[in-house]
Amino acid sequence: MLLLATTLLSLTGLTPAVHVAEPAPVGARTAPVVAGADRLFADYAHLIRGKRLALVANHSARLADGTHLADALFRHPESRLTVLFGMEYDIRSNDYSAIRDGDVATDRATGLPKYNLYGEHHKPTPAMLAGVEVIVFDIQEVGARFYEHINILGFVMEAAADQGIAVVVLDRPNPITGRTPDGFVTDPDARFRFGSYARVPVVHAMTMGELARLYTGERLLRGGGTVSLTVVPMSGWSRGMWYDETGLPWRKPSPNLLTPASLLAYVGTCLFEAVNVSEGRGTDHPFEVIGAPWLDNARAVALLRDVPLRGVRFEAVEFTPVQQPYHGRPPELAGETLRGIRLHVTDRDAFEPYKTGVALLWAVHTLHAERLVWNDAVLDRLVATPRLKALLLDGKSPAEIFASWAGEVETFAATRERYLLYR
Repeated sequence: MLLLATTLLSLTGLTPAVHVAEPAPVGARTAPVVAGADRLFADYAHLIRGKRLALVANHSARLADGTHLADALFRHPESRLTVLFGMEYDIRSNDYSAIRDGDVATDRATGLPKYNLYGEHHKPTPAMLAGVEVIVFDIQEVGARFYEHINILGFVMEAAADQGIAVVVLDRPNPITGRTPDGFVTDPDARFRFGSYARVPVVHAMTMGELARLYTGERLLRGGGTVSLTVVPMSGWSRGMWYDETGLPWRKPSPNLLTPASLLAYVGTCLFEAVNVSEGRGTDHPFEVIGAPWLDNARAVALLRDVPLRGVRFEAVEFTPVQQPYHGRPPELAGETLRGIRLHVTDRDAFEPYKTGVALLWAVHTLHAERLVWNDAVLDRLVATPRLKALLLDGKSPAEIFASWAGEVETFAATRERYLLYR
């Protein structure tokens, strides 16, 4: 549950003051969780009243009644929304087959300029933010560092720090719970990038609002800047809650994350984007199945039975990826019959997705090192360290690879505790 929050939380040392909006009573509701966006207008309108606003959002920025936050802010009588910042496709859609916006476009519903933070500029420029007093940030997170949204948050906060603009983060759930960090922590020389803005582990186990507090509280922004940050917290969310327990509608974070199950598997099997193995795009179970024409899947499944992984079992399967209507391009190995491995989560509370993804990659490498073709640029984006590939090439076991990040995750976890808003 939400920790007792003060209107102004002064952190120790050189940490700037970070505002956490005081929880207010919430009226009758049908969902057990109320997102930050749905608390803004009723309880925290003072944060935007009389202000010139920028909104950073995507298709997930919806109020409980389905209204997009851009429209709600545009119609708000006491503030002025002036500019929008979206992702590659649109702030209102995540259809990969749609015509992509350029780096700047016009939002049809509001007529406002809309900048693409997936393009040349991940960080808004002073010209884009001219006259803005408050940046409102509302994007649903997925729980993995390499998913671009938490890194966009860093770039946006960096721009706000440079220009003295306040930031308001409207918090939403971590869909895979916020229990336990896991995986490699970003190497120091891999910071400030699109897949690894700050030194956090692959599974960060935080909400977007908590990450924003960490970024400014620990001075993780490039240049060591800080921002005037206010987090509008959720009500009703606790760290062990899965997305399908929140009562909030499921909106696919991206077209290939069809269900909460595919999202959970994605945290680990996204590693296969860095090699010439299908990660299941173009099937009914993306990221829950991986495969290649040459994979000895029966032997791989046998190998995996000896790895101490919790809450999962593996099955040898065959599948054929096909082009889907929402794909911008054909998926890996489209049209080929692939020998695959299907992972079945048997206990999601025990399941460790990143360890499972690493173990799957280890099994494929163990059997077919000569067949694997590595895309080092993609691997670097996903892992933010050369250590994983080096350990695999050195013949290390899954247990040895898992142990290699244990100390750095323990250090991160201790720091993370200072910025958590929920228990």
